[in-house]
Amino acid sequence: MLTKILVLGAGGAIAQHVIDYLKDKKNVELTLFARNTGGLAEQAPNANIIKGDVLRKPDLDNAVKGQEIVYANLAGQIDKMASEIVKSMEAAGVKRLIFITSLGIYNEIPGKFGQWNERMIGSDLVRYRHAADIIEASSLDYTVIRPSWLTDKNETAYETTQKGEPFVGTEVARKAVAAYIVNIIEHPGKDVKASVGVNKPDVYGDKPAFY
Repeated sequence: MLTKILVLGAGGAIAQHVIDYLKDKKNVELTLFARNTGGLAEQAPNANIIKGDVLRKPDLDNAVKGQEIVYANLAGQIDKMASEIVKSMEAAGVKRLIFITSLGIYNEIPGKFGQWNERMIGSDLVRYRHAADIIEASSLDYTVIRPSWLTDKNETAYETTQKGEPFVGTEVARKAVAAYIVNIIEHPGKDVKASVGVNKPDVYGDKPAFY
């Protein structure tokens, strides 16, 4: 049985790690969607490549139709994108959504790290929170992912926290977030209708070490 997976924002850094892991899987049919598709065909020769914009309804509807899992790795008008993705998936009868947002959207980071995070990205958190609210109000089987501050370290260690629990880890590797996403793709019943924080274990403090 093939699992049909759509990656929205396939050029994104976390998505690149997910694609590398999935591209040679015999039981996966991969569709990669991006505004700039340069390099995707070389990276994943067996994937379907779609050049398009999530905020253009015909592009999105065409990509979503017939998929089983949609993984969205997007930036910009993230709340508008979330709304369009939900509408397109519900109309097409596609249920499973994995969607990247941001840490801090629920004021879930305690202490000095929370205050620092708010100073650094507070203006963006409103859009990310709105996106999460739209997804959580939908009929989809969603997992909203809230990664910590991202690094390019070659490591896959991560721990998770659920919505309502304090978020404490100050960093996480993009490759580790990708490992969590792949785990969900391989076990689609995991963390359904959940908003999950992802961070590197045992790296706590007042701000990321690289700041």
